Amino acid sequence: MNTTKTLSAVSSRAQLPQAKRLVVKVGSSSLTTVEGGISQERLDFLVDTLSRTVAAGTEVVLVSSGAIAAGLAPLALAKRPKDLATQQAAASVGQGLLLAQYTAQFAQQGITVAQVLLTADDLMRRTTYTNALRALVRLLNLGVLPIVNENDTVATHEIRFGDNDRLASLVAHLVKADALLLFSDVDSVYDAHPAQGGSRIPLVGHPDEISAIDLGTSGSSVGTGGMITKVQAATLSASAGIPALVTSTANAARALAGEDVGTWFAARNTRRSARDVWLAHLAVAHGRLMLDAGAVRAIRSGEKSLLAAGITSATGDFEAGDAVEICDASGTVVARGLVNYAALELPAMFGRSTSTLLADLGEGYEKPVVHVDDLALI
Repeated sequence: MNTTKTLSAVSSRAQLPQAKRLVVKVGSSSLTTVEGGISQERLDFLVDTLSRTVAAGTEVVLVSSGAIAAGLAPLALAKRPKDLATQQAAASVGQGLLLAQYTAQFAQQGITVAQVLLTADDLMRRTTYTNALRALVRLLNLGVLPIVNENDTVATHEIRFGDNDRLASLVAHLVKADALLLFSDVDSVYDAHPAQGGSRIPLVGHPDEISAIDLGTSGSSVGTGGMITKVQAATLSASAGIPALVTSTANAARALAGEDVGTWFAARNTRRSARDVWLAHLAVAHGRLMLDAGAVRAIRSGEKSLLAAGITSATGDFEAGDAVEICDASGTVVARGLVNYAALELPAMFGRSTSTLLADLGEGYEKPVVHVDDLALI
């Protein structure tokens, strides 16, 4: 397991102007018109704001929604399609249009941009995870502003992040950002709907502070996210050591200047790798492994792989490489991990030592059930 024993150097919103590296996410509704096309005025404002931040010496990674939304009008689609194939078609058309606009506008500010398209699978597989990290860091070192989006054209339901808020949280951990900024059309998190007298929540120190608030479920007509996804992404980021700010795109300049806008999610705990964060909170689990007390203690140390000897039972239908939940005897999830064996293989392995499995079942059974590098503690 890969954790970094430090919190972000940015501990408050007032310190954002001193940040060395930021991940900024902007939603579809902040970039597009009501009809679904790209709003030149909104895009110009965002580019101008981020360009001033870069000029001040802060590296910026932009996670931008809007590809599907930008593709609606050219395809004569009245609203965001629900079926995956049409979403992929709209993304294919819209991504090029969106990047062309970004390229032209940032070029006027003397900034070169690069397109980086990711799927969840890219951050789950060790090789592609390392390649994504290497590419992003190299781009930043070369003075390029990476523009990241989910690769909607090829992503399936099984390997989607689901929304770019979660993607932004993973990217922030991937590039070890000082903070994550989530911009949308809502200026803050409120304790109730503003129209019903709700008050702005300026600071969240722990998720329990807002757990009882009804944040709603739906996003805009051109996007997949809503306030609930932003709070989830901000909470996820903060709980793994990177603070997050949720505010409106209209407040972007003030936010980046360190002013008291939006809702600040204070960093807690130690930093974790993006892969760890994905495994612990976002990966779809295809089954469960039940452990005895000794195996639970070994797993919780953070230094041991899960061996068959400590497993008492398993449920679910999974193949080698799938994510599973790892539970104690009471059913409490203590970790998640990528399993090295299929569900059908495991029953014959329960409670048996690695040496016995190798002798009885042959080569290929010397691997741990879940390697420590593929384990994320909950």
